[in-house]
Amino acid sequence: MALKVLTVDDSKTIRMIVKKAFKSFDSVLFEAENGVEGLAVAAKEKPDLIVLDITMPVMNGVEMLSRLKSEPDLKEIPVIMLTAESGKDNVMQIVKMGVKDYMVKPFKGEQLIERVEKIVKLGPKKAEEPAEDLSKRYFSVDGDIQVLFLPEKIDRQISIQVEGHLKAKIKEMINSGVSKLILDLSKVAETNMSLIKLIILVTQNCQKSKIYIRVVGTPSMSDELKEFAETSEITIENTVEDAKAAF
Repeated sequence: MALKVLTVDDSKTIRMIVKKAFKSFDSVLFEAENGVEGLAVAAKEKPDLIVLDITMPVMNGVEMLSRLKSEPDLKEIPVIMLTAESGKDNVMQIVKMGVKDYMVKPFKGEQLIERVEKIVKLGPKKAEEPAEDLSKRYFSVDGDIQVLFLPEKIDRQISIQVEGHLKAKIKEMINSGVSKLILDLSKVAETNMSLIKLIILVTQNCQKSKIYIRVVGTPSMSDELKEFAETSEITIENTVEDAKAAF
């Protein structure tokens, strides 16, 4: 699970340094500009670590730290304080309040990470999973036939996804010499306008590109499509095997 880090500082530059420091690690960064905002974010997100500046408007870091330590749900969150002062009295005050460590400004991101690693475990950033190829969700090749399979429920999002890949898929078919397409509606549970428009779109594109098309569906689907003028003349095969034989 990603490490949740909250940085509270009125300086955008400091917040950016902290953010960049954690860039290579499995982490999620939250930001706040003062203690009031910091407390709100801490209460909502329950971070694993807080990097907290001392000198801020509205509510300073010492006040926020005091409030954190008084909240049962927040008091155990480790805190690294940032200070522009290195005087002994200042350091002793925040240490007595229970901070895990402190850093004097200015500092580098690597220095912060060195301190953090002594407090919490940092893991490497996980590689992003490749985006799903949506065309493979709907399109597949069966021998010399392209199959377009539609899921149980057809809505506007599904229609947009199929339409977005249809022209490219037809172009690919033409270039590879595939001239047959089966529109498989066997799993579609409901006939609605999104489905009707999609059927019309697919059949028109196939006809325009001189691709032979066969449609597969249940008997009830066949009856329902006959009620629409645009699809009333479409022959519905019972199975994919029947559709293959019909070419």
